[in-house]
Amino acid sequence: MSSVTNPVCISFQRPQISSLFQSPKRVSTSHGLLKSRTFQLEAKDSSLVVSEKALKLRHRRFPVIAALAADANDNSEIEVTNGSVQSSKSFGDKFPVLVTGFFFFMWYFLNVIFNILNKKVYNYFPYPYFVSVVHLLVGVVYCFVSWGLGLPKRAPMNKELLLLLTPVALCHALGHVMSNVSFAAVAVSFTHTIKALEPFFNASASQFILGQQIPLSLWLSLTPVVVGVSMASLTELSFNWTGFVSAMISNIAFTYRSLYSKKAMTGMDSTNVYAYISVIALLFCIPPAILIEGPQLMEFGFKNAIAKVGLVKFLSDLFWIGMFYHLYNQLATNTLERVAPLTHAVGNVLKRVFVIGFSIVVFGNKISTQTGIGTAIAIAGVAIYSLIKANMEEQKKKAAAAPAS
Repeated sequence: MSSVTNPVCISFQRPQISSLFQSPKRVSTSHGLLKSRTFQLEAKDSSLVVSEKALKLRHRRFPVIAALAADANDNSEIEVTNGSVQSSKSFGDKFPVLVTGFFFFMWYFLNVIFNILNKKVYNYFPYPYFVSVVHLLVGVVYCFVSWGLGLPKRAPMNKELLLLLTPVALCHALGHVMSNVSFAAVAVSFTHTIKALEPFFNASASQFILGQQIPLSLWLSLTPVVVGVSMASLTELSFNWTGFVSAMISNIAFTYRSLYSKKAMTGMDSTNVYAYISVIALLFCIPPAILIEGPQLMEFGFKNAIAKVGLVKFLSDLFWIGMFYHLYNQLATNTLERVAPLTHAVGNVLKRVFVIGFSIVVFGNKISTQTGIGTAIAIAGVAIYSLIKANMEEQKKKAAAAPAS
């Protein structure tokens, strides 16, 4: 029987060879040589066929081989301990749905707690400009402490990055302050209903400022948003023009923040970007707080608040609203980085529903039937818009990836 040489180099001797490499009958030397060359060509073009039993035997005797085989199958990390193969996947890799669900829960939970506690502070301390400064100040201190601990490592800042981030921070400051002015003036549920118009402003800015063509389907989906907000505003029991106009200005400010953010894509991680924006926004918020509310605060604002709730509770409330504000924004960023645009859109709509619902329950705000119907119509319109927009973004990504592949 002529011997067959396997040209593929391997680091161990296989206990079984496929029947392809076994000849049950004797053959002549010339015929055997021809068969040998044929087998060599086949071995070069295809991998060796090894029986399942042989693979299991190799896995028992050579755990490293098992690790390599598992890595080839699912690209997961493998640890070999005492001759046994163990996966070193993290909990998040093993249960991604649970981890993402936890992020969503914490995002909603912190957002609801912030809105409720924020409104309670305004009930005895109605100074939204100063409270806005507190929100950002606590967050900035948190960022500095995190940078000091290297969690995360602070990204370097230069003049060019500062110029790019400053318009974003200015719009962030304006939108944040105006939101708080609205929260202080009207019910939380009403402010969030007005802020449901934000997609309308985003679409308008994209169409008329950036020159992007907005499909008719998107404009039609915004119709129930406008109608619903109008219905809710006409019969809202806590309506006043300060709360309404402030919420509208907040929508415009956050729209421009989105536009400038696209120009300020620096490659810096989102945690550092948000930290720098918070620092710059704080600098913008301090002067109006001093000019508009400073004299009242020094004369009777602080004294009245301390007299109502005490110094410890007053300072504690200010600290926690700032901490919850920063944490819910950070959790929102971390959550949205884990999910697809479609899930992102649905999550944002559900968050607003949660906030409106919890605020009505906690504060016992009475709303008319027309206000409730208008709010529901507006939220449904935002949901439809978000779903259409997310589908459009996914289609763009697929179209952009198709030529590359």
